[in-house]
Amino acid sequence: MSESKTHLDAETLRRMPYQFDQPGDMVPDLVVPNAVPIDERIWVPQAENVWFRPLCLNRSAGYWMNLLRVRKSGVLSRHRHPAPVHAYVIKGRWRYLEHDWEAVEGGYVFEPPGETHTLVVDDDVEEMITMFQVHGCMYYVDPWGNHIGFEDVFTKIDMCRKHYESVGLGADFVDQFIR
Repeated sequence: MSESKTHLDAETLRRMPYQFDQPGDMVPDLVVPNAVPIDERIWVPQAENVWFRPLCLNRSAGYWMNLLRVRKSGVLSRHRHPAPVHAYVIKGRWRYLEHDWEAVEGGYVFEPPGETHTLVVDDDVEEMITMFQVHGCMYYVDPWGNHIGFEDVFTKIDMCRKHYESVGLGADFVDQFIR
């Protein structure tokens, strides 16, 4: 150790930032201020009374993180996941028709690969906002498991581009969330 390094106390060393460059090919950090946005245009419509707000759209790893917002009640979608999903309920609550538990404000949910379920927001919930991390895709099915559609990180990016262009933010507004 050089003489200048030996004279630094332990607390100074603990609080000293890393002294070298980050890897040259590393993608930049992604910091999203106001994850729950103030500007309503950032919410991308997904279905009637349903919107999402992209946080990270990772096209190289095939996952996305977003906030899902539902205003008013109803059955949202029946879908299957081939990969894990993580959720954190920020506001309100929701449940799946196929389970007897309810995801409540402040709660965390892990959905295992292979899970098929129907998301419901009950009548007495004014607004639900949940952060989801979805790996792979959402494979939409009817009650008997027949395929009726899908979403993946690429369809999410396309939805964002179209919406942001239509509300005056520009199609490239979504680029800040893409990794």
